[in-house]
Amino acid sequence: MFTERLNELSSRIDGALALSLVADDGMPVESVSAADSDFDLEALAAELMSQVRAISLNNQELDVGQVRHISVTTDRFTLMISAVSRNYFLMLVLGAGANAGRARFELRRAKLLFERDL
Repeated sequence: MFTERLNELSSRIDGALALSLVADDGMPVESVSAADSDFDLEALAAELMSQVRAISLNNQELDVGQVRHISVTTDRFTLMISAVSRNYFLMLVLGAGANAGRARFELRRAKLLFERDL
């Protein structure tokens, strides 16, 4: 069920290299990726979720609200983490030059689909 949704979502995002449904402990529940992706998706998910937890802790101390979306752009990729429920996130890896605005829009739409099942 999740794989079909991830494939559908990934196909609507030009430049998507990988998309994962990730638990808040950093473990991917389900993932889809391009055949030529040259990165460790599990390690990436664990490290990014560690950052989300640290930022969430800071936000609690500052009383500014829950983390909904985080983007990190490097010279090779744009990495996006988007909350779909309290305990689950979508992690998207975009190639260089991909349309990040469209990707954010699709991730927000996907939240509505995934949150019912999570």
